[in-house]
Amino acid sequence: QVQLAESGGGLVQTGGSLRLSCVAAGRTFSDYGMGWFRQAPGKEREIVAAISGSGGRTYRADSVWGRFMVSRDNTVNTVYLQMNNLKPEDDAVYYCAATIRTYTTRIDEYNYWGQGTQVTVSS
Repeated sequence: QVQLAESGGGLVQTGGSLRLSCVAAGRTFSDYGMGWFRQAPGKEREIVAAISGSGGRTYRADSVWGRFMVSRDNTVNTVYLQMNNLKPEDDAVYYCAATIRTYTTRIDEYNYWGQGTQVTVSS
């Protein structure tokens, strides 16, 4: 079992930056691939970024390419999502998730989820 807790969300103006953090507890953190997802009102949850257990492989959705970066620090059991040049379309609840697979971008292959943190981008 893995417990996940996100932080770092908030209100930011268009063009601003935020860094989300997700701290994991319960098992060996490096055994898990990690992902960031988001869900806007009335829309399905979608993947934003993913990172392998070692951190050596990463993925970012086309919609955030060049603006968001995912990273992890296995010494402190934390995965990060650095979000730059935020746009109104980034407005959503952001979730981190863990998978027992080394790496995946499939939402149905993530086993553990955090409660989410709201990111609001004002225009």
